[in-house]
Amino acid sequence: MIYLDNSATTFPKPEAVYMAMDHFARHSLANPGRAGHEMAMQSEHILQQARHRLNLFFNGQSVDHWIFTLNGTDSLNLAFKGILKPGDHVITSVIEHNSVSRPLSALAEQGVITLDRVGVDEDGTIDPDDINRRIQPNTRIIAINHASNVLGTVQPIDIIGKLASEKGILFLVDAAQTAGVIPIDVQKNRIDILAMPGHKGLFAPTGVGICYVKPGTAIKAWREGGTGGDSTTPTQPADFPYFLEGGTPNVLGIAGLLSGLEYLEKQTLATIHQHEIELIANLALRLQEIPSCRIYGHQNWDKHVSTLSFTLEGLAAVEIGAILDQSFGIAIRPGLHCAPYIHKAMNTFPEGTVRVSPGFFNNLAEMDTFISAIREISF
Repeated sequence: MIYLDNSATTFPKPEAVYMAMDHFARHSLANPGRAGHEMAMQSEHILQQARHRLNLFFNGQSVDHWIFTLNGTDSLNLAFKGILKPGDHVITSVIEHNSVSRPLSALAEQGVITLDRVGVDEDGTIDPDDINRRIQPNTRIIAINHASNVLGTVQPIDIIGKLASEKGILFLVDAAQTAGVIPIDVQKNRIDILAMPGHKGLFAPTGVGICYVKPGTAIKAWREGGTGGDSTTPTQPADFPYFLEGGTPNVLGIAGLLSGLEYLEKQTLATIHQHEIELIANLALRLQEIPSCRIYGHQNWDKHVSTLSFTLEGLAAVEIGAILDQSFGIAIRPGLHCAPYIHKAMNTFPEGTVRVSPGFFNNLAEMDTFISAIREISF
């Protein structure tokens, strides 16, 4: 199998991640903080190490404000449902994943908030001026994904973050497609909430999410329960990170996350991004030679992640995906990619597109195989 679905989940993981998880599962997988024995302390140490690495990696303001969640969707729900109050207004965009769109749409349908979605230009980029024009006195959050999981286009979060900060509005960034690929500095980019899964560019397994909550942000606990520390209070203890981490965390997955972060630091983001962009640029160039192929989004690779969407005239995306899988052993993702609003804007709804997303462990020979398969399918 040639795996080209890294926008969904990176595969394979670095060998060090598998080894770290195996060793941890066999020797240290206890409940962190629930007891004073050595294994429990080792589990707690893994959590603290991972928070420390994340704080350095993304230049956070506090180690204790890195919250471990179930996945990126869980992180976003924690933020929206912990921060938003009746009467608040939210600005988001048509390019968002359903992990952003659905909880906000639900809150809007319930009459809790009002919601505006800004559009994108024909290249898939948000104009910060469009956001500025939508700001109201009660605007509470501007929620934007850093890069589209459909088009791969990277948004100008530095400009949007400055705008939000100057207006006193919380800035939430969904970094599902960029964490571990493109540098993110929560202080420089003025990010108040940073939400991401661990299982994509950070090379963790599934079942790990991260949510950074800037110190001083007014938020209530969305999930309440055991914390392994203070058991005396009738409600969730106010200390971070435990205030937002009710229940036993996925320590095994976080051990994998810690190893993934260490691997990233050794490789460097610049090396990873350059390799992935070389692959996607190679694909784009050769796909343009196929008459029936249409590529969506811009090809300014400095503002792009390794995600490319295209269609072939006369063939449904889901049909192309099935042929690639069954006849060529190539894994891609056809359809709407959990982002229906951008497909409506591109006029690819409801069939969607073919999305190909090579990762750090793919190579040019695999791109050759992919292009050969597409040529055979299209003629």
